[in-house]
Amino acid sequence: MKILNLNNATLSVDFENGCIASLTIGGQERLVSPSPLFSIRLRSRDGKAVNLSSFDAAVCTVQDDGAIYDGFAAADFSVRVLLKESFGEAEWRIATNSADDRYFIECIDFPVLTLPKVKPKSKSRILFPYNEGALIDDSDLWNNIWLNQGEAQYPSKGCFSVFPNMVCSQMLAYLWEDVGLYIGAHDSKRAPKEIIMRSDADGLTIGFRLFCGIGFGESYLPDLPVVFAVTDGRWESAAERYRKWFERHLPAGLCKTADNLALPEWYSDSPLVVTYPIRGLHDTDEMKPNKMYPYTNALPALDRIKEACHARLLVLLMHWEGTAPWAPPHVWPPFGDAENFDEFMSTLHASGDMLGVYCSGFGYTLQSNLIESYSKAEEYEKGELWRGMCAGPDGKVAISNICTDQRSGYDICPASELGRRLLDDAYAPLFESELDYVQILDQNHGGGQYFCYSREHGHSPAPGAWMTESMQNMLSDWKERANGTLFGCESASSEPFIPSLQFSDNRFELNYFFGRAVPLYSYIYHEYVRNFMGNQVCCPFSDTPDTLRYRLAYSFSIGDSMTLVLTENGEPASYWGMRDFSRLPDREKALALISNLTRFYRESAKPYLYAGRMTASPEIECESQSFEIRDYGRSVTLPALLSSSWEASDGSRVLILVNPDENDAKCTVDGVELSVPPLDAIMMKL
Repeated sequence: MKILNLNNATLSVDFENGCIASLTIGGQERLVSPSPLFSIRLRSRDGKAVNLSSFDAAVCTVQDDGAIYDGFAAADFSVRVLLKESFGEAEWRIATNSADDRYFIECIDFPVLTLPKVKPKSKSRILFPYNEGALIDDSDLWNNIWLNQGEAQYPSKGCFSVFPNMVCSQMLAYLWEDVGLYIGAHDSKRAPKEIIMRSDADGLTIGFRLFCGIGFGESYLPDLPVVFAVTDGRWESAAERYRKWFERHLPAGLCKTADNLALPEWYSDSPLVVTYPIRGLHDTDEMKPNKMYPYTNALPALDRIKEACHARLLVLLMHWEGTAPWAPPHVWPPFGDAENFDEFMSTLHASGDMLGVYCSGFGYTLQSNLIESYSKAEEYEKGELWRGMCAGPDGKVAISNICTDQRSGYDICPASELGRRLLDDAYAPLFESELDYVQILDQNHGGGQYFCYSREHGHSPAPGAWMTESMQNMLSDWKERANGTLFGCESASSEPFIPSLQFSDNRFELNYFFGRAVPLYSYIYHEYVRNFMGNQVCCPFSDTPDTLRYRLAYSFSIGDSMTLVLTENGEPASYWGMRDFSRLPDREKALALISNLTRFYRESAKPYLYAGRMTASPEIECESQSFEIRDYGRSVTLPALLSSSWEASDGSRVLILVNPDENDAKCTVDGVELSVPPLDAIMMKL
């Protein structure tokens, strides 16, 4: 038995029996049951999976710093586990040595713990870096929610709990009322990982699945410590631990926003993003031009919003593609009257506003389900384009799982020569345009590519670090070719892609389906990147009461730009995808809130919300309110005031409080009573 004495914790590992035997924190046992040191999935040459664990090793050779496991009946390889104490934390490492070219090692679950399930009455929570940050106080909710797509596999789904995709950071934390356990994968190569979070009768199993990215008979030798650290139980403390590592290992090309001379001048103005379609009223509607077409038809509505909000606008078009909506990769030219499109853009630029467009990432659309005439079947067959598509473990190309209501097709592998050429050619017109912003990787959450196991593309036959490197290289090249146009993705950019994706669609609202949103992303990365509120698709809140102002206030408070989604009549909708427009949010109150927050940003908050550093907030006592979650028969209770704490470059620190309600809101901060005016914000020095 190896025993590590850590800060306020003791970790006991039974190497002989291949398990973590005990983890006491604060003098209390935290494990529900012993956990295997590792589980491994092999793939044979015909794509079949072979699953093994530390329990399957016939031989264990214990060493001072760990153990070596071999004698596996299914394959000839060995596994070495290393464990050491470092400054009061536990550092885990794993490596394999293979002599069996019948298999490659696809992934390793390591290390994994089984802890008590989190329940609201237990006051335990999970900090989950999913979709920019969530706190979960009921692990069974995650088990049963539509966002939980199960174990990551081919063909990919956008919602898998994979880094760098929907998962923005290589960490998670289990938080008790008094202490927390931080688990961080400190991988400077930022290879793909799945966060395991599985709730069953025995407890909650959490940890990492490491995708190895190696070939048949190759060894896995990463320089990758997985760290266990004890924190004080606040989610900000776990975020602080990861930020400390991140800032020592920045992705190549990343610098702080304040030092980034490549950013356009509008970036610091915190523009109001205004988004709407010019065809149809929702994603799967009949794609006929609506009242916002031709493009210049929208100008009167935009002028009214600008006048009411006193804000600079970034107009972000949907269903603008001249091919078919959400039918990547081909998007250009714009739908309909190209001259009117240019006139619209010129008019916006003349008034100091900006124009952007949504695109749809790395899919290859064989057939649009929205525009029947749009088909690429002939091109696909003649060009043998399947050679550039993501393939499964058996080498076969399967139909994509992404946006199947809108299209049928495949996922392009940008690491293949053909796939890269398809994407470069399709998006080249955007690089040459005068567009200010392109959400070029909508559908590719976080900016990552999808799983590919092809043995013909020149990359390893399994997911791994090559995926991150390939994406970084391509996005960096696109950035150089784009003449100042900013790029972004759906969900905020996962950390390896931040240098190239500097303004993205932070759809924090999804986290309320299974917990509540917390600004983990802003806490770690805000000094390096800003995002916007996004189109709020799949918003979980019921249409009544009006929650738009609450969500606007949340985005503003975490340093993101606010967003309005418009109907074809130029009225603010609650979120993209609404079908019932009889219950729209209160226009005047929403615009008044945006106007007041825009003024507050310019006059007071910019040194903090533009490129400041988020810090842990003091204790705030205020009223709360309950919001119903659509279709799930549950509600979430949230503070009536939105708050965040910041440190500016000059070292000054403030607390920002935002009131989205039409009445005064009172609170107490460290014993000081404060009042926040309706539809406004105040700042308190710390």
